Amino acid sequence: MTDETLRGEDSIIQEFLAPLASGYPGAFGLRDDCATIVSPPGCELVVKTDPIVEGVHFLPGTAPEDIGWRALAVNVSDLAAKGANPVGYLMAMALPAAPARAWLKRFASGLQEAQLAFGCHLMGGDTDCRPGPLSLCITAFGSVPSGRMVRRGSARVGDQLFVTGTLGDAALGLALLKEPALAQWLGLGASQVASMTARFLRPQPRLGLRPLLLAHASAAMDLSDGLMKDCGRMCAASDVAAGLEAAALPLSDAVRKAVAADAGWLKTAASAGDDYEILAAVPAAGVADFTAKAAILDFPVARIGQIRQGAGVRMHQPDGADMTFERTGWDHFLD
Repeated sequence: MTDETLRGEDSIIQEFLAPLASGYPGAFGLRDDCATIVSPPGCELVVKTDPIVEGVHFLPGTAPEDIGWRALAVNVSDLAAKGANPVGYLMAMALPAAPARAWLKRFASGLQEAQLAFGCHLMGGDTDCRPGPLSLCITAFGSVPSGRMVRRGSARVGDQLFVTGTLGDAALGLALLKEPALAQWLGLGASQVASMTARFLRPQPRLGLRPLLLAHASAAMDLSDGLMKDCGRMCAASDVAAGLEAAALPLSDAVRKAVAADAGWLKTAASAGDDYEILAAVPAAGVADFTAKAAILDFPVARIGQIRQGAGVRMHQPDGADMTFERTGWDHFLD
């Protein structure tokens, strides 16, 4: 493997991208202008597109294999929250210059790892070269039983709110990537630093929750812009309110160390983006079964609050006071 610069779009596609499409017959080996998609019997397609751009969604100098993984994972996370099974994806690459063979090989290997982990394949797309940062736009397709997609706007008063995984890890991981000396100040060991940075670089879509969402959830969505903001979106779409308990937020040991060093990290955990966990509203009648079956998953699922009448989201502290937020989450036009 060398740093040879690749010349020509066809060489990029056929040498590095076509192998990623070999498992999907409707991609035709990326030798046609379009792909075909067949929805499984009794199912309908769910579609999601979420681009990532260098300097906005990942840092300059990020390993190309991590860029490939992240580009697909952030889209599959939305499919997981809808109860959908990933089918495949389209990818549009905008490169600032002709890529080096070594870079593209590593990028494709990251995508291949993600495909194997999520059970889907490249279906097609486009590549071009234009001034500006590297940009990747993926459109992911999933299948869900007809009429069963779990929407964000169907939460009901009395539903219990659950969240997967732990919150704030990606925010801490990004902070550590930007300022490595932070690890020593917080007292984090090498394994904790590696775990937190991996949570930012390689999000883990919670596909294992899919059957429980389809069976029990009245509403769900993935947490990409922060718990407070995304829960607010669920409430606004459902015309309800939510009460969350700060003490119930699931936090990793590393984030707990950060909170102990600086209490402001608790607000960060509740409002920072890039968690890519799932927020689910579960009617009271299904909570016992939901929690029992969630307990055997390979990631934690925690109850953090409930849906109430009214509007907005309130985070209650142990003393009963509401936590105040200067900003509830990420916004491209404010941050």
